[in-house]
Amino acid sequence: MKKIAVCITGASGSIYAASLLDKLLSIKEQWTELAVVITTNAKEVWTTELNNNNWEKYPVKFYSTTDFSAPFASGSGQYDTQIIIPCSMGTLGRIASGVSSDLITRAADVILKERRKLICVVRETPYNLIHIRNMETLTLAGGIICPATPSFYSKPTTIEEVAATVSDRVLDLAGFDIRTYRWGN
Repeated sequence: MKKIAVCITGASGSIYAASLLDKLLSIKEQWTELAVVITTNAKEVWTTELNNNNWEKYPVKFYSTTDFSAPFASGSGQYDTQIIIPCSMGTLGRIASGVSSDLITRAADVILKERRKLICVVRETPYNLIHIRNMETLTLAGGIICPATPSFYSKPTTIEEVAATVSDRVLDLAGFDIRTYRWGN
C-alpha cells in the first residue's frame, strides 16, 4: 500500500492532473493515503484549460503550498511517491537547485533524500539548456523525468484518451497495477 502526494503546478496540462486523480481514485485499494497540493497558478490554469474548478470536488486531503506541517514534508511521514503533474520548469529548477521554498519543493527534497520515488511530469516546449540541465540534475539525484508526451499506439480518439496515455505511464512508473494499452498486446 502506497502513500502518495500529487502536486499540481501552474504549467499547462491540467488535463493530465485530472486524469491522474481520476485514475488514482479508481484504484483506491492500492494506496492508503493520497495528498494533493495545487498552486494558485495551477487553479487558474485548470479553470482556463478545463473550464471548471473540479479540483475542489475530489474527495482527497488538500494541503496549502505553505503547509510545512503536512506529513510528506518530513521523511518520517513515509510517503512512497511524489508526482508533480504538470511540473513547471520553475518548480523543476527550484528542486534541482535544492531550494525548498514551498511545500511542493520541500516534499521533493524529502522524497529525494529518502531515496523514494519522485516523478516530474514536465510540460514545456521547446526546452532550453537550463531546462535540460535541471532535468539532468534531477535524474542524477534519483528523480524521474516523464515528459507530458502522449503516445498514439492505442489510437486514442478523444483528448481525454490522449491525456490518459500520459497518466497511465505515470501510474506505471509509480508502481501501480493498472489496466492500460500495452505494446504488442
